[in-house]
Amino acid sequence: MTQSFDAYVTSALFDAAGHAAFALGDGSVRFEDGTKVEAHDGAVLSAALHPSGQGLLTGGDDGRLVWSHSHGAQEIAAIPGRWIDAVAASPDSRLIAFAAGRELHVRDAADPAFARGFTHEKSIADLAFDPKGRRIAVATYGGAWLWYARIADQKPVKLAWAGSHVALAWSPDGKFLISAMQESQLHGWRVADEKNMRMGGYPAKVKSLAFLAKGSLLATAGAHGAIIWPFAGSTGPMGKQAAEINYDEAALVVRVAGAPGLSWLAAGVDDGRVWACDLHGQKVIPIKAEKGAPVTALAMSKDARRVAWGCEDGAAGVAEVAA
Repeated sequence: MTQSFDAYVTSALFDAAGHAAFALGDGSVRFEDGTKVEAHDGAVLSAALHPSGQGLLTGGDDGRLVWSHSHGAQEIAAIPGRWIDAVAASPDSRLIAFAAGRELHVRDAADPAFARGFTHEKSIADLAFDPKGRRIAVATYGGAWLWYARIADQKPVKLAWAGSHVALAWSPDGKFLISAMQESQLHGWRVADEKNMRMGGYPAKVKSLAFLAKGSLLATAGAHGAIIWPFAGSTGPMGKQAAEINYDEAALVVRVAGAPGLSWLAAGVDDGRVWACDLHGQKVIPIKAEKGAPVTALAMSKDARRVAWGCEDGAAGVAEVAA
């Protein structure tokens, strides 16, 4: 299935049933079955799968957090005059987190009365729940802050590293937190002892990262191929070399996605192509061979059988992975 939405594709995600949904720059959410939900009066800036596994949570430049599903849209929260730049959700704790400027807000999908708020020194760039959904990591200038999402009064753990941190990923065992930085590099921490891990050598900014193979591998964008870091063992990638898959000096990988429990990876390229690979066999499978506008959104289903993508010019699609 391919189509053109005539709007920037902010996010592509698969729901719990394996159906694709797209969040767009025109404020709408489009579902694979053709359903269109007008979620925002303005652009969608961020998106995450709802904790129920059904529908998308989206943050907009209209200051609203909205849950879009096949039956319509429901406003979860509103911060008038602010942009909702980051959204995260946990199916385990049923918690929802979103960022507006320097403020982190937490809601409970099962309790409309629950609300928590935490303020930071600098603007928030990204959010990520730990695997159990109890702690929330916040990417900001100077490092990452860790909060217990349900506790009102607390001092956060501050994982410090100079520079601007823009994207986060927890390892599935919760032992490592990895940050993509503005300075075309990654930085990581072993959370238990706050051990720093500097992971550089990228020719471009890392816009996307994803853990695969039950946490033993980390895939990232930001190079001429997909970069794969080994994370097996207690020291993660420390003292180990990364590998590069499907190197192409004429293009850059700008998005990666994977099946967390499997070794399958999908990659989106700045020339519009999309490919998939089983890292055990290293056979590269074209998903979208024709070139076009840069890929801006990418997702792989949990069973690694389907890939969804979206591009800067609104081109989008869903395809089966023909292994």
